[in-house]
Amino acid sequence: MGALGPSRFGVFEALAIASCPDAALMAANALAGLRPLWLALMLACLGWAASSGAPAGGRVEQNFKRRVGRRIGMELDNQRRSNNIEDRRGLGGPRGGRRGGGRMPVRSGGLGLGGLIIVGLILLFFPQSRELLGPLVTGGDLPGAASGEAAPVEGARQGCNEADQTCDFVAAVLGSTEDVWGPLFQQGVLPSYAARPGAYAPPILVLFDADAVETEGCGIVPNGAGPFYCPGDRKLFINPSFWDVLSRRLSSPGDFAQAYVIAHEVGHHVQNQIGSSRLREEAMMRGQQAGNQASVRLELQADCFAGVWAHHANRGGQLSQGDLDEALNAAHNIGDDTLQEAGQGYTRPETYTHGTSDQRRRWFQRGFSDGDPRQCDTFAVRDYNQL
Repeated sequence: MGALGPSRFGVFEALAIASCPDAALMAANALAGLRPLWLALMLACLGWAASSGAPAGGRVEQNFKRRVGRRIGMELDNQRRSNNIEDRRGLGGPRGGRRGGGRMPVRSGGLGLGGLIIVGLILLFFPQSRELLGPLVTGGDLPGAASGEAAPVEGARQGCNEADQTCDFVAAVLGSTEDVWGPLFQQGVLPSYAARPGAYAPPILVLFDADAVETEGCGIVPNGAGPFYCPGDRKLFINPSFWDVLSRRLSSPGDFAQAYVIAHEVGHHVQNQIGSSRLREEAMMRGQQAGNQASVRLELQADCFAGVWAHHANRGGQLSQGDLDEALNAAHNIGDDTLQEAGQGYTRPETYTHGTSDQRRRWFQRGFSDGDPRQCDTFAVRDYNQL
């Protein structure tokens, strides 16, 4: 959902939604137009969660399971499940488990619950500060030094229990992305930015349910950042409570909307392997505007790569028109212009980091129509305004 895609709301809202009882959420919806009362209720939800000791997101995941039950709309029964799953749910916060191979020092970007609330309040009253807070509150492909794969956290489960529907779903989608990108890398049909990347090395997908997650290359990242990819770890990080937020707050329900989020983050992993990720890092050194524009190119390319995955997955008959509509709806609802208009009543194109709703839909459709990753070279479009 990085630089991240789908999680584009504030840290404060994400944590509050994950913490509120259902009755409080209903009241919050009624108070949406009365900002002070809405804010007070959301603060009460966070206080309730902190005093109860329950990890943020756990209640939402339970509600998600209760509503969805055993239904999976995509045809995934015959899809191979990936074993590249690291399940940290139930281990507590970032300091709750010891990492194999040594402990990571907490970086200055790490935030506790108090820090998350402060950041969230800043975003609520000063939405223009989003670009200054950077990927900490936007998720996605977080900056981090490229390195080898990070060691798993001690106590984390590898793979999925078949009875765990949440884990089974992400393992099926991740397995599908592996089945698509492996042959494409082997065929060499990729945008060219550096030396030939060689064989596809699948990422690890980390499931967590704490209010923050520890990474080797990206520090401690709050749950409010949403799904993200850390290039230094070569891992995707997803808190399943985001599925509820995706459906209820971003108006993007459906299992394929969730699959789109996973495929988008896998797209950032592909970028890490083929070398396009570094183009954003180089652009950021030239200034804020250049960095923002390169970030938009990177996000639209990840959307296009998600479309490429959907094209090839559809060959196996896994998708319906309804599935594709879910992905296009999600892509539209997370556009910078749509989110800024909804959040602050106006847009500031110079601050865009993910692309407009129209751009995100078009680049996903481009990848889906052709199924050729070489058609996803957003960096080859010389005129930024023509993306």
